[in-house]
Amino acid sequence: MARIDVEDKAKTQGLYDRIADVHNLAMRINGYQRSVANYLRSLDLDINQQSLVLDAGSGTGMVTLGFHDSGLKPCRIVDLDLSIKSIEIARDEISRKRPAGAEITSYVQADVLRMPFPDETFDLVVTCGVLEYTPIDAGLREAARVLKKGAPLVFVPVKPSIVGSVLEILYNFKIHPLDSVRTAAQKYFRIVGNHEFPITEPIGWSKTIFLLEKI
Repeated sequence: MARIDVEDKAKTQGLYDRIADVHNLAMRINGYQRSVANYLRSLDLDINQQSLVLDAGSGTGMVTLGFHDSGLKPCRIVDLDLSIKSIEIARDEISRKRPAGAEITSYVQADVLRMPFPDETFDLVVTCGVLEYTPIDAGLREAARVLKKGAPLVFVPVKPSIVGSVLEILYNFKIHPLDSVRTAAQKYFRIVGNHEFPITEPIGWSKTIFLLEKI
C-alpha cells in the first residue's frame, strides 16, 4: 500500500504539532465550523444512531465540530490525525463547545494512508485539507477501503486559487489539480456533486467540496 515517505510524514507531523494552536485559531476566525455545518445540513445523509463516522485528517476538530453542529447524530465519530498536539486541541475544543458531541467522539493518532480500521467500517467519511499531503489516488483508495459500499465521502480539497497557493507555501503541501481529483475519484466512487461555498464564506476562497459515493 502506498504511504507518505517516512521523512515527509515526520515533517508533516512536526509542523502541525508546532502550529496546532495558530492553525486552530485561523480556522475558527475563518468560520470553517459554520460552513461545514451548513453544507452537511443541506445533504440528505442517512446517518442514525447505528452509524459510524470518520473525520480523516481531523486536525484541531473544526470539521468535527461542524458535524456536531449540523444536527446529525451517529453512534460514534472518530477523529483521526497524524498530529498528537492537534488531537489534544480537538479533544479540548469539542469537550468545551459540544459536551454531548464529546461523549460520542473518539480520537486516533494515525496516517490517513494506513488507517487502523477494517474494510467497510464507516457509514460516512469526511476529509478536509489532508490528502494534499498524499498521492491523490492512494488517499482516495484508503478512504474507499474503510467506507461501506454505497456510503458517502465528503471530500474537501484545497482548490487552485490565490489563497490556495499561499496556503501551499505556508503549510508545505501540494494542491491536486481538480481534473486529477475527478479522475482518481472515479476509480472508487460515483461523483454525486461538486459544491462551491459562497464567496462570502472564507472557506470558499481556498476549498471546494466533492460529494462522492463508494461504488
